[in-house]
Amino acid sequence: MEKLQTGDLVRYTNGGTALTGTYITQRDGMAVVKLDSGYNIGTSPEKIEFIGRPAPQPPAGAGVVVQNRDLPELAIISTGGTIASRVDYRTGAVMSQFSASDILRAIPELGDIARYRDRQIASILSENMLPPLWQELARAVYDEIRHGVAGVIVTHGTDTMAYSAAAVRFMLKTPVPVVFVGSQRSADRPSSDNAMNALCSAAVATGDLGEVAVVMHATTNDDRCAVHRATRVRKMHTSRRDAFQSIGMAPLGYVDYPSLSVTLSDEAVRRGTEEPELRDALEERCALIQFYPGMPSGILDAFEGCAGLVISGTGLGHVATAWVPKLRELIEDGTTVVMTSQCLHGRVCDRVYNTGRDLLAAGVIEGVDMLPEAALVKLMWVLGNEPDPERVGVLMQTDLTGEIRRRSV
Repeated sequence: MEKLQTGDLVRYTNGGTALTGTYITQRDGMAVVKLDSGYNIGTSPEKIEFIGRPAPQPPAGAGVVVQNRDLPELAIISTGGTIASRVDYRTGAVMSQFSASDILRAIPELGDIARYRDRQIASILSENMLPPLWQELARAVYDEIRHGVAGVIVTHGTDTMAYSAAAVRFMLKTPVPVVFVGSQRSADRPSSDNAMNALCSAAVATGDLGEVAVVMHATTNDDRCAVHRATRVRKMHTSRRDAFQSIGMAPLGYVDYPSLSVTLSDEAVRRGTEEPELRDALEERCALIQFYPGMPSGILDAFEGCAGLVISGTGLGHVATAWVPKLRELIEDGTTVVMTSQCLHGRVCDRVYNTGRDLLAAGVIEGVDMLPEAALVKLMWVLGNEPDPERVGVLMQTDLTGEIRRRSV
């Protein structure tokens, strides 16, 4: 039998069923094979047989990708998403690639939509995102807009993409589309959404949108992507391809696939409506907590000295009555406290029940119908740009970027 090497094509046979895949390694007496379905298995070496040895892959970045200079120019800013990737067959892991050339090799159809310039500001898992990186990202997007690109695509991990998109929207006024895009499933899986999401994001980035948006699968099928407002979108599932949903409003539009036809609603801000403007100050000393029954008010001691605190309360915006005195102390010591609802749909109204009235009397600000994440990012931005505490309260209840709806249906 041929001595197997990492990357060899093999056949796995079990119970009379034969499947093909790629040999990765052998450890602890077991062979590890990545099946063509994208999944890894561990099996006895006797159950696999050598089929062939593929030609070696060129290293990332090899070769020249020719771009059509007659097409509009887009900027791709990467923070570590998986819009393009290749498999490391030593481990079976997916290794992200970041340059425009790498992305065009992985998804060559992008070259029919636009030409691209690339910029990498980070290479991190999205749970490691930080407010200073939001600021760097907003500055990078602003620089690309000033450079004259027709639109900007930001590749980002999905777990915290809604936070980053909202942060950029508060810091940046844009006359062109700024599109956040990611992938729920890695590029080597047959069910990957990376290529379709990337193509749909490029279609939106060359279109008539004039605000920051998230573009991801609209359904579990490969039929269309949804365009979500940056300050009204939330990841609602851990793994589904249609995990991102607009909350409290319909999506701004859709991209049909594979035609890549973009349809925007009347509510979507159009290209050229705003002049480019960057206000990137943020107050990082802000926090978000979710109240639960029995949660001790003493936990608020951890937030002493914070400039701002967003609470995701129950129902209309409530916490336990025992919390009111402690919240009053925090507010008197200079902490801005904003109340949102963990219900997500509907509005905060602390005038209905006694606890709510007590919260208002203590100085808690109603967060209207803002999503808790958007309220946190907005509070960081407002506190970073407005020194007047009274104005802070007014701005937190004022719709600045579409984060507050005039009414709830």
